[in-house]
Amino acid sequence: MGFDSMRRILLAFLFFTQCLHDFVQGAPQVPCYFIFGDSLADCGNNNNLNTLARPNYYPYGLDFPKGPTGRFTNGRTVADVIGELLGFDHFIPPFTNLTGADVRKGVNYASSASGIRDETGMQQGERVSLNEQLKNHFSIVSQIISISSNESAAKGHLEKCIYIVITGNNDYMNNYFMPEFYPTSKEYTPQQYADVLVKQYSEQLKRLYSYGARKVAIFGVGLIGQVPEMKNRFGANSSMVDDAAQLFSNKLLPLVNDLNRQLTCAKFTYIDTTAITITSAPLLAFLHPRDTCCELVKNLGICIEGRPPCPLRGLYAYFDGFHPTEVVNKAFATRAYDRLLPSDASPYGIKQLAQLP
Repeated sequence: MGFDSMRRILLAFLFFTQCLHDFVQGAPQVPCYFIFGDSLADCGNNNNLNTLARPNYYPYGLDFPKGPTGRFTNGRTVADVIGELLGFDHFIPPFTNLTGADVRKGVNYASSASGIRDETGMQQGERVSLNEQLKNHFSIVSQIISISSNESAAKGHLEKCIYIVITGNNDYMNNYFMPEFYPTSKEYTPQQYADVLVKQYSEQLKRLYSYGARKVAIFGVGLIGQVPEMKNRFGANSSMVDDAAQLFSNKLLPLVNDLNRQLTCAKFTYIDTTAITITSAPLLAFLHPRDTCCELVKNLGICIEGRPPCPLRGLYAYFDGFHPTEVVNKAFATRAYDRLLPSDASPYGIKQLAQLP
């Protein structure tokens, strides 16, 4: 298929997603939306931390309505796009900047460089681990209870919300595959590490459930070995990163099924990041797959502050060495939301999850 044909297909796809976005605008499909995870969802929680993982500078946010806010992309994140598809007329605010926000409508707790394990990302500096994000959520739940008419009303409200969790990526990229900083690759085989991770993750998701969450979408780890910085780091051996991460992701659908069986009224769903990536490849084939849109800080994979990025950002898969451009985030979020293929999500896409009683 020629370049022009692929471009027409992409334009048609983007037109479809824009029409979908326009269609869902109005009253949100759910009363609230809570976001947990790492740099794929962070919207500014690291801005006041002592960390390298803090993208609150140009060229990040170049195409975002509010400019650089702490999002690791040129525009919207996957979490942002899902919020728009759910009908929210505002971006869910970061936990660290809730001034004037109605916390009953949702909070974003995601923190760049964070992971399931508390130590993950420590070489980057300060970050908010998933365990700490859950503590922050508990404090917000307590606020919601205090401003509700009674605890039962707060419980009913929280059960209608959508919760997404995008994590696990850094437990490989910024932990297991960084033996100069972490002992995990010496302590565990890839299979053992996946077992340890999923056990801890299961307990964290049960804690989220105990705080009132019922409609929860968890995202698998994607093809992280193929991102530009990991390709630079591992070269021809980068597939071993994907193989190890897939051992973890393969355990997530069984985990979701177990949680739905064990927990009363639980409606967990699994978003298969790898399946979406692979099946989207023909549609997005003409995007630059390895070149990054911005000029990178050597060995860090983040954009050099102040340097102009590529002018045609819609033709690049990656904005920096780790993170997708907005065009890829839009395509991915639409698949997660609408479940265009059965392999995209199981048992529900996020749209169907929102519609469940």
